[in-house]
Amino acid sequence: MADPATPILTVTLNPALDIATSAESVVAGPKLRCEPPRVDPGGGGINVSRVIARLGGESRAFLALGGATGERLAAALAAEGIAAEVFPAPGETRESLSVTDRSTDAQYRFVLPGPVWTGAQGDAAIAAIAGSAGTNTLAVLSGSLPPGLPDDLPARLSRALASRSGRVVLDTSGAALARAARPEHPAYVLRMDAAEAEALAGRALTTRTDSADFAAGLVCAGAAEMVVIARGADGSVLASAGERWFTEAADVPVKSKVGAGDSFLAAFTLALSRGSGPATALQDGMAAASAAVMTEATELCREADMRRLVPLCPVEPV
Repeated sequence: MADPATPILTVTLNPALDIATSAESVVAGPKLRCEPPRVDPGGGGINVSRVIARLGGESRAFLALGGATGERLAAALAAEGIAAEVFPAPGETRESLSVTDRSTDAQYRFVLPGPVWTGAQGDAAIAAIAGSAGTNTLAVLSGSLPPGLPDDLPARLSRALASRSGRVVLDTSGAALARAARPEHPAYVLRMDAAEAEALAGRALTTRTDSADFAAGLVCAGAAEMVVIARGADGSVLASAGERWFTEAADVPVKSKVGAGDSFLAAFTLALSRGSGPATALQDGMAAASAAVMTEATELCREADMRRLVPLCPVEPV
């Protein structure tokens, strides 16, 4: 009998109810008549849990919710069969809006900030997450931190989980990413996109080798055990203490890039939880990201597309 998969807990402290629609054209001034909206539970960790379920895996979703919008989001998540553990947010859950201009296929995305937290509320959330995680869990912290929480929250969460043999898979941005790149308490996996990597590096990372060198430097400095840098349509690189890999993105028609990073993280983490090595996990993640861009609006990747695209995302040392 195969060993059971490592448990996965996704963490979303700043979720959003995603609303997607389209208009004939998007111009300033007149009222824009939109199509009936598509409404989905959104936020990095939530999307990771949704994709894991689509790929036949299991996870639990820890999320902070508040107000009527939070209730709508919880209901939408329950409709998809996602097991959720709700932490009380200090205010109304935010919404995000994406509008596609049908005349150009351009997509406009409006993202609200969410409620402001206090340091004490952040401490309580870390304690609650650690309690929910149990032992030997992969905790996926994905998406932006709520306003008011300190930049070192991911490192503090890593420290809280370490005593229970838990590990953090981190995909964040801005000041929180810059802080995570310091070796305070390293994440298991640290993922970022090309623009974020260049901002951290302070230089252009033009080639795959440039990205791999920078990722390997972060690993050597103790920022994480594995660092993944997404290079957009080119693919992704991964570095660990003993390996450097690159996987190509599949050549597919692009309808919407929303959810590509979350789809990557879901397939990547699921593969790791099932005992796959970094190269296989990287390939699965890239296939899921490629599948996600084929779907409309806020739709995530579909399993059939992801499985079909795996061979079209070859992995090679870099």
